[in-house]
Amino acid sequence: MKLMYGTAVYVDSCGLKLEDAEGADPFAVAVMEELGFDLSGHRPKSFDLLEDDSFDLVISLTPEAQHRAVELARGRAVELEYWPTPDPTLTLGPRETVLEAYRATRDGLAARIRQRFGRPPSFGG
Repeated sequence: MKLMYGTAVYVDSCGLKLEDAEGADPFAVAVMEELGFDLSGHRPKSFDLLEDDSFDLVISLTPEAQHRAVELARGRAVELEYWPTPDPTLTLGPRETVLEAYRATRDGLAARIRQRFGRPPSFGG
């Protein structure tokens, strides 16, 4: 979303299981680097560590995250959407097989973002 829309919208992300997370997933870093986006400095965070909790829209990618988003939204005027997304971290096999799973997730989410929010702005109209 940030790669496509820049600062036109405020975007934040979080996860559920961060006990072992010290930095960005190396496979996610690799597939985003293919698009010219440096994810290496990203630090994962949980719902509890979000800097702001006044969102207009929360998009969940897993059933567990959707449940947590419903809890977060309780009593607030926030739109919730659930986009079922395969978890590429569950892919086993050689490096290229795992990278293909991450690319499929990346590209699927990009298509879904374009479908939901429209074409990203471009220079010159």
